[in-house]
Amino acid sequence: MKNIVKDDILFMDKHYVYILKCKDNSLYTGWTTDIEKRLKAHNSGKGAKYTKSRKPVELVYKEEFDNKSDALRREAAIKSLTRKQKLALINKH
Repeated sequence: MKNIVKDDILFMDKHYVYILKCKDNSLYTGWTTDIEKRLKAHNSGKGAKYTKSRKPVELVYKEEFDNKSDALRREAAIKSLTRKQKLALINKH
């Protein structure tokens, strides 16, 4: 985890698990430390191979974590859900 010190205050990077809705209505799940940067990468064709041919993509869900291991565990759990379960998760928030 990268720590940033600014004005003697320690900031720790947050980790995010997110779900994107692709142009073809498919769903893509990933993780990042910078949601805005990652979304721009997906929409510019520099993100995941899966989203390159399915752009534009839209952020429809995100969860925040304090550490990478928790985020990766949650990403794996979400990826194991059915589409119907993912849509229920998205609609719940």
